[in-house]
Amino acid sequence: MALAATAGFFFFRYGLDRPVAATYALFGAVALGGLARIPGTGRQRAAIVLRVLPVCWLLVVVGTYLSVRTWSAVLGMLVVGFALAFAAVGGPRPAGTAPGLQLLYILPSFPPYDPGSLGDRLIGTTAGLALLAAAEALLFAEPVPATYRERTSDALRTAARCARLLSQPPYTLTDADRAAAAEAGQALRSLNVPEAERPAGPGVHDRALAHTGLATRTLLSRLAQLPPPPREPAPEVIAVLRAVAELATATGACLRSGPSPVAPYEELDAAGARLSALSEGVSPSGSSAAARFPPAVLREHAAVLEVADASLAMGAAADRAVRGRHAVVQAPRGLFWYATVRAPALWWHRLRGHAGRRSVLFQNAVRIALALTAARLVAGLDTLPHGFWAMLATLTLTRTTMDDTWHTIRLALAGTLAGALVAGGVLTVAGTDTAVYAVLLPVWMLFVFTVGPVRGVGWAQGLFTVLVALVFAQLAPSTWRLAEVRMLDVLVGSAIGAVFGVLAWPRGAHDELRHAAAALLRRAAEIAVATTASLAGGGAVAAPSGAPAHRSLHHAVILAESAYAQFQSEPSRFGGTGRPATLPKVDWQATLIAGHHTLWGSERLLEPPRVELAPGAAESVGTLGERLAGRMLLVSAALDPGGDTPTAPVPLVDPAFTKAAAGPPGTPRLYYAAVAWLESLANDLTRIAGGGPPAGAGEGATAGRTVTSSAGSRPQGGHREAGGGRR
Repeated sequence: MALAATAGFFFFRYGLDRPVAATYALFGAVALGGLARIPGTGRQRAAIVLRVLPVCWLLVVVGTYLSVRTWSAVLGMLVVGFALAFAAVGGPRPAGTAPGLQLLYILPSFPPYDPGSLGDRLIGTTAGLALLAAAEALLFAEPVPATYRERTSDALRTAARCARLLSQPPYTLTDADRAAAAEAGQALRSLNVPEAERPAGPGVHDRALAHTGLATRTLLSRLAQLPPPPREPAPEVIAVLRAVAELATATGACLRSGPSPVAPYEELDAAGARLSALSEGVSPSGSSAAARFPPAVLREHAAVLEVADASLAMGAAADRAVRGRHAVVQAPRGLFWYATVRAPALWWHRLRGHAGRRSVLFQNAVRIALALTAARLVAGLDTLPHGFWAMLATLTLTRTTMDDTWHTIRLALAGTLAGALVAGGVLTVAGTDTAVYAVLLPVWMLFVFTVGPVRGVGWAQGLFTVLVALVFAQLAPSTWRLAEVRMLDVLVGSAIGAVFGVLAWPRGAHDELRHAAAALLRRAAEIAVATTASLAGGGAVAAPSGAPAHRSLHHAVILAESAYAQFQSEPSRFGGTGRPATLPKVDWQATLIAGHHTLWGSERLLEPPRVELAPGAAESVGTLGERLAGRMLLVSAALDPGGDTPTAPVPLVDPAFTKAAAGPPGTPRLYYAAVAWLESLANDLTRIAGGGPPAGAGEGATAGRTVTSSAGSRPQGGHREAGGGRR
């Protein structure tokens, strides 16, 4: 970045004597190289810089023409500032690029108000960004990390191995096999995936790839937690597990640009149908299958069919991740609703999902847009000298919590004061001798961008204060008062940032996370009651997965995931609350797991063909659903702001589940699948209230059943839960 910025600046300033182009070349490189936080390797960052170059041109043009009047500049700052900040809904790349783009719009919004210099501004911006892209791509090449598709393909090799081991004697996994499955699943969690490789965008490929990773983690967890069979497995069970292994292998090859896994998908679908018919159908002699099989065997069938469901979702999602709308594998449209939707509609779906005051991404966009607008208004009305610096301070020092903002501002002001003293001394000693500043600039710039990010905001502001003094002293004669102006501008910008930090959601994501988690559990309770009531009703037609209740829960999961992602990024010394973390610990990810698991289980259980439950089994399922919903509402009320966070965990084992595990005589497999779903949701509630998983439970494990969350994979929301089944 230092090389690109100084090369562009010197070329235009001293080679062509075009100071405007020199300024834009330097700040263009600083904007996307320093202020922006573009994820990825150097080559990946270079590609993004070149991709957003037309956007940079547009921002410079719009900023130049709107700056001639204060009212148009202020209005433009409000609209552009919000749009660029709200683009964070598109994933890590737009979120990381946004601050740099904000700077490129702020720069032409200040004197000189000269549309006639637009050509030089565009030439300088283009040169600075081109030099930055070249430096990123060619200097200090970094090792290329494994892509998410490669990581998922590696995890599927582990899944295929586990499925093969389960299909042959002794029909169980060793502790080492389970540990390998857990490790493979952990490798797909977002915290273990570089930001640039996370499939978080709104497009079909990203959504499908996130769906694939989610289904793969689900498959690994279910295979690892599959209980030992009570007796020699039926041939149909072994056939399903072997088909799962074949589909996992073929899907891994598909993710590495191999053919679509059509044949293995169809084979597993047929094998699952045969096992389902065996488990729920009638034998040739006319006897009921439920009567022929003991409850332990029916529970085994239910668990194996859940493995098959996750595998089918994984295979279909992977085909869409690789081929998009040209996927060959046929799958239920409801599960892959996004596969036939055009890109603009998918972006609109993502934007609409976050366009509300409960979205932390919306809150952040409003906060920064209003703060920048106020700074531009103050700079325009008071003709603040170098008001650009005031807006830059507002942009870089405003945080999502009030405490963090105050802490940052204190450090920044102290650093700026120290930097102003150093800059004033340099300007006094060197005077108008630009050769001194030209010699110092590249060395100091390298020092700024090496030490500043490591030492923190105070050092960064102090060093940058000296840097801008060295730059502007080469553009026009300057005195020590330039450092005084810099100090004043940072003070004004900091004050504006602090004011809006107080007025606009000062507690950051803490309250919104509690709101979102409470709303998620309320929606989940509604779906749990509705699902069990539908199962108990037998012939009643279930609501499809796109019903309002399901869409409402899906939206609640999206908001909770984004709030959780921001909550994790806020300073832990405040516990994400703006004050010391004295509240009992809450396992927020367990809340997200509960939401995903509710969606997945409800959709799976309500899909046809349906089996009518006997009166005793129907009454048992309905009662369990109501009891679980009551517990969800209790935990929801405790999580809601103003409620008292539970200090004791919800009991792990409800006596009703223990009694229901045996089931009435002749109970079909559907009953055991429903009980397992409700039992795992009860286990999720235990983790939420207790602050962690119960003893002996691994990731996604719930009392012998498993659940998986996409909270890490997709903090920005936008796709359905993986693992939804066909039976």
